[in-house]
Amino acid sequence: MEWLNYHHLNYFWSVTRHGSITAACDELRLSPSTVSAQLKQLEDSLGHPLFHRVGRGLVPTDFGRSVFRFADSIFTTGRELMDFAQGRQTGHGLRLELGAHANVPKLVVAKLLEPTLDMDPPVRLLCREDRTEGLLSSLSLHHLDVVVTDSPVGPSSHVKAFNHLFGECPVALYGIPALVERYRPGFPASIEGAPLLVPTAECAVRLQLDQWLDNRRIAPVLVGEIEDSGLLKELGGGGLGLIAAPTIIEEEIAVRYDMHRVGIMEGVKERFYAITGERTIAHPAVVKMLESARLALFRSD
Repeated sequence: MEWLNYHHLNYFWSVTRHGSITAACDELRLSPSTVSAQLKQLEDSLGHPLFHRVGRGLVPTDFGRSVFRFADSIFTTGRELMDFAQGRQTGHGLRLELGAHANVPKLVVAKLLEPTLDMDPPVRLLCREDRTEGLLSSLSLHHLDVVVTDSPVGPSSHVKAFNHLFGECPVALYGIPALVERYRPGFPASIEGAPLLVPTAECAVRLQLDQWLDNRRIAPVLVGEIEDSGLLKELGGGGLGLIAAPTIIEEEIAVRYDMHRVGIMEGVKERFYAITGERTIAHPAVVKMLESARLALFRSD
């Protein structure tokens, strides 16, 4: 029986996580030539190539991605063993690594995650925020289990990814009480000249907002284009202008920012997607998120 060289597997695990041998060498404190040689020995031992080169980086093959999943489980368990031996709490929970696009309201992400918080075994969350390219790259390297976005991945994407719709909901305009009192009567014509904060053009709902205003020949005063959804609400809560937001977080917006509904933007819908690397979702927490979102959060009223 042949035994696996776990040192070589650890080098592979590090290179895959960092995307290049050079970056991994800083963590491993080894020379690139040494790591390259050990990776070649691991490939010879397993009988399959583990990487193919893309530009200056390394991307795992299909076989390499499967090996990475084993390696990630092995070394994560090893770290938990050391924590246990040293008297630290490990939790032994289910790990969920989630990436969220900056355009997706953080309140929406929190609502999507809520059903996973009482799972047994408990879920240990690791959440990252980035742009689409960075998130998909991390997904392809198995650094993330799921990516939450406001738009599906197109067929031209260089990454193999599958779209799963959480659901869609109406969008409304919200503002602090003084703005609501002024602009709610006579909505939507009343918002002519009103101060408005909008997401940047990269946000999927932005085009719908622009078209909605154009179709009604309404011209509010654009006071800011904000990429980060949290900052957008902070500015709106400070009275800088009206904001557009999905109605599923209306209660949270009222409690946290004292902003209330001015009016529904008829026909404008915001959609949210779970992007995964596999067509069939296996991660229990992601399955729970999707099921709960479709049955409750985005249910038709």
